[in-house]
Amino acid sequence: MPYVNIKITKDGTSPEKKAEVIRGVTKLLAEVLGKNPQTTVVVIEEIETDNWGIGGATVTTRRKQGR
Repeated sequence: MPYVNIKITKDGTSPEKKAEVIRGVTKLLAEVLGKNPQTTVVVIEEIETDNWGIGGATVTTRRKQGR
């Protein structure tokens, strides 16, 4: 049973877009690795931008700086 954990910043991704990602990842594992879609688990975790850091700064700060 494949388990895929996707972490993204919480910035308003629509439920429809998340469902599309889940379908796409499930399809990819079936096509490339031959995994059964019925037993493939995909979890999307949304992380607040204040809790995600890159290069010593939070994503919130980096976005304010235009990076």
